[in-house]
Amino acid sequence: MGFISTILGLFGFGMGFVIGLVVGYFLFIYFQPTDVENPEIRPLVEQTTEGLQKLIPEIPIWIKNPDYDRLDWLNKFIEYMWPYLDKAICKMAKKIAEPIIAEEIPKYKIESVEFETLTLGCLPPTFQGMKVYNTEEKEIIMELGLKWAANANVLVAVKAFGLKATVQVLDLQVFALPRITLKPLVPMFPCFANIHVSLMEKPHVDFGVKLLGCDAMSIPGVYRIIQELIKDQVANMYLWPKRLEVQIMDPATAMQKPRGLLNVKVIRAMKLKKKDLLGASDPYVKLTLTGDKVQSKKTTTKMKNLNPEWDEEFSLVVMDPETQILNVTVYDWDEVGSHDKMGLCVVLIKDLTPEEPKTLTLDLLKNLDPNDVQNEKSRGQIVVEVNYKPFKENEMTNFEETGEVEKAPEGTPETGGLLVIIIHEAQDVEGKYHTNPSVRLHFRGEEKKTKTVKKNRDPRWEEEFQFVLEEPPTNDRVHVEVRSSSKKLGLRHPKETLGYVDINLADVVHNKRINERYHLIDSKNGTIQIEMQWRTAT
Repeated sequence: MGFISTILGLFGFGMGFVIGLVVGYFLFIYFQPTDVENPEIRPLVEQTTEGLQKLIPEIPIWIKNPDYDRLDWLNKFIEYMWPYLDKAICKMAKKIAEPIIAEEIPKYKIESVEFETLTLGCLPPTFQGMKVYNTEEKEIIMELGLKWAANANVLVAVKAFGLKATVQVLDLQVFALPRITLKPLVPMFPCFANIHVSLMEKPHVDFGVKLLGCDAMSIPGVYRIIQELIKDQVANMYLWPKRLEVQIMDPATAMQKPRGLLNVKVIRAMKLKKKDLLGASDPYVKLTLTGDKVQSKKTTTKMKNLNPEWDEEFSLVVMDPETQILNVTVYDWDEVGSHDKMGLCVVLIKDLTPEEPKTLTLDLLKNLDPNDVQNEKSRGQIVVEVNYKPFKENEMTNFEETGEVEKAPEGTPETGGLLVIIIHEAQDVEGKYHTNPSVRLHFRGEEKKTKTVKKNRDPRWEEEFQFVLEEPPTNDRVHVEVRSSSKKLGLRHPKETLGYVDINLADVVHNKRINERYHLIDSKNGTIQIEMQWRTAT
C-alpha cells in the first residue's frame, strides 16, 4: 500500500502542478484588471516633484543634454519614407537570412524554415537627438538617441518530422544610444570607407513571442530572463569599445594611396647644345611625374659644361604606375629671367620591370609631338638609371585602417626613413589685400607648395608631401608659411604672407605621428592643421 500511495501522490502532484500552471496562464491572459485608471495629462509646470522624476526617462535627450541637436527633420523624413524602407529592409533581411538558414537546418534534421510574415509595422523609429564630435582625424563621430516602439510582426514556420510549428515575434521595443563613426573620409562617393557602430550603454529591448499561438513571455520568470539575456548578449558584442564594422569600399583604392617608389639616378648628359651667347650652358635636370603638380626633383647646376656628370639619386612616389610618366627635362640656368629648356624626354613607368634597375640613354627632344620636325634636330643625350619598386599590400595600409603608422617602403635608407607631411586645412586666415591662400613648406633647402584656394578664409587642401631622409630629423624643423597671391594687374602687393609656423620634428620622430592644429604667427586668429608621420623600415 505504501508503494501505491507514493505513486498516486506523485501522480496527483504532477497533475495538480500542470493544471495549476494552465489555469494560472489563462487567468493571466484573459482576465484584465478592472482598477486601471486613465493617465492624468498635465503641463510640466503643474507636475509635482515625484511626477517629474517619473517623466525623466521619457524626456528627449536634446532637452537633458544641450550639446545634442534636435532631429525633427530626420524623423519627418523617415516617417514619409517608412512604408518603402519597411519593404526594403525586410527584403534585405530575407536575402541575408535565407542562405544562412538553408546551410544550418540540415544539421538539425529540419525540413524547412520559412518566413510566413515579415514586417516592421507602420511605426517608424524616432531619433531623440544627435551629438557630433569634432576631431582632427578623417572621421565623423555621431551619437544618436534612438527610440522605437514598433508594431512589428515576424511569423516563422518550422517544419520537421511531418509537423509544423510557428514562432511569432511582435510588438518590438528598442531604446538605445548608438555611436556611429564614419571613417576614413575619402574623396569618392559616398565619401567614407567604413561604418563603425558601438552602443554607449546597454540597450532596452522588449518584444512578445508566441509559440504555437500561445504567449510564451507571459510564463512567470521567462520574460525577465530573456530580456536580461538579450541585453547581455548585445552588450558583449557591441558595447563600446567593441564595435560592429561594415566596409563600404576599399580605403586604399578610395584614398588613392601611393602604389610604389620610383628611384631615379641622373648619371650624365652628352653633347648638349649651348644656349648662352657667350660660353657654354649651365645645365641642370628637373624630374617630374605626370598628374603630380607638387612633386618634383632637381639636380645641381653644372656651370659652363655641355657634357655634365651628376651621379645624383632621387625618389618619387608613384600613385598610378599604369598611367604616370616620368618627365626628364634639361634646363639652362640663367641668373636673370626664366631658365631656357634645352630638351626633354620621357620614361613610361608601365614599361619598367619592377625591382629591376635599368640604365637608359635617351635622346633629348624639343617637345613630345612625334610629328614636329624640330625633334629631328640633335639636342644631345642624357643617361639615367631607373628602378620602380611597388609597395607590398601591408605597406599600402594606412593609419585610418590599422591605427598604426605605415612602415617606410623598401629602398628607404636603413638608418633613415620617410617623413610624410599632410596639409589638411586652415581657418580664419585673412590677407590685407587679398585672400587666395596656399601653403609653402621649407625643409632642408627644399620647397614644396600646395594648390591655391581662391577667395577663401577657411581653405582645405588635403595634400601630402614626402621626404626620403638618410637619418631621423631629430634636430630639424620645418617652416610652414601660408601665402596669398593675386595675378590682377596694377596691384602694389601681388603677394603677402598670411602667417607662418616653425615645427620641431623631434616629437614626430619620437611619437611616429602627430596631428595638431597650430596658431599662425603674424596672423590675428589664423590656425592650420598639419599631420606628420615618421615612417621607418622597422
